Amino acid sequence: MIGRIALGGIATAVTAGVGYAIARRLTAPVGPRTFDLTVRGIEHDNDLVVLDRTDQTTADGIYNLWFEHGGWAQLSAEIVDRGPTRVARRITGTAPGLTPKVGDRASWSGIYYAAPGEAGLDAREITITTPAGPCPAWRIDGDPSTWAIHIHGLGSTRAGTLRGILAATDLGYTSLVVTYRNTEEGPRVGTGRSTLGHTETTDVDEAIGYAVRRGARQIVLFGWSMGAAIALQLTDRPRHEGLIAALVLDSPVLNWTEVIKTNCARSGIPAAAARLAIPWLTINPLARGVGLPGRIPLPAFDWTSRAAELTTPTLILHGTRDDSVPIRLSQALRAAHPNLVDLETFDAGHTLCWNTDPDRWREAVTAWLKSRVPR
Repeated sequence: MIGRIALGGIATAVTAGVGYAIARRLTAPVGPRTFDLTVRGIEHDNDLVVLDRTDQTTADGIYNLWFEHGGWAQLSAEIVDRGPTRVARRITGTAPGLTPKVGDRASWSGIYYAAPGEAGLDAREITITTPAGPCPAWRIDGDPSTWAIHIHGLGSTRAGTLRGILAATDLGYTSLVVTYRNTEEGPRVGTGRSTLGHTETTDVDEAIGYAVRRGARQIVLFGWSMGAAIALQLTDRPRHEGLIAALVLDSPVLNWTEVIKTNCARSGIPAAAARLAIPWLTINPLARGVGLPGRIPLPAFDWTSRAAELTTPTLILHGTRDDSVPIRLSQALRAAHPNLVDLETFDAGHTLCWNTDPDRWREAVTAWLKSRVPR
């Protein structure tokens, strides 16, 4: 799942340094994709793929299967019953040359488009020079005065943000789809661990500089999960005052401590144990022992406490079934700033609002931006 903050697999380490174990797992370098689904059948001239019945494979909306041997298959919202243990989903598109076969291993994903061309976008590959090194990005040209910068989440890739770019292109914005350090596509720095948006913000800041040097007079930041935490940090930099016109945040991380507690509980670890991880993230010697370059200033990422400091118009899109980043954090920010923050809720899991209802997501974003961003 895109940006899902997985802490599974550490329950056995609870008695032997739970805080250290949680901090290590949370900041772990990007690992290989898990292919945990098996194609059980192919029907109707490769039109239907039969899979085991799970919460994912029976979820409403459109999704993608990524195959272990390479390639992908886009799936429609249609769900075809195949008995108590199986379900079929209709294939609407595949990677060139891909023919799914029985026995193929695959991974379920909300990353619907693998590249800009599949979303009908004319993009060019560019490189953003950052303190971490060269970071690849896609640029989709539009109005040179208004740019949208799209920031993916922890464990995801820039392809995950392609779902949101269509709303920006509807409005004529130039879009920049960025990466940052210690991701699948970005440069590796140090041990390859994530700093939960702290050092990554510096990399994305260079994308803002890139846009400004090319004529941007106002910028809209689209952030997904941890990408939303990065976007919020960028609004906090004085030199961007008057430049960042709006935020569009999907499933935003607004308080890391609460997010860690939620993920511990989901993994069968008492939520209170999450607090044991905080010193390992926020105290320099302990953070270095985890493999981080230094402490992470988690209070700076707590926008539930910093709500009064938010001055940028913000649209939040959040799923009511998000078991990774609790929606109550978004609801609290909305309640604290009803004239500045708008919240659209979906019956969806983490970063899957668009997948559940792409048309509604796109319409909500475009209508809100038309009302909030002057042209």
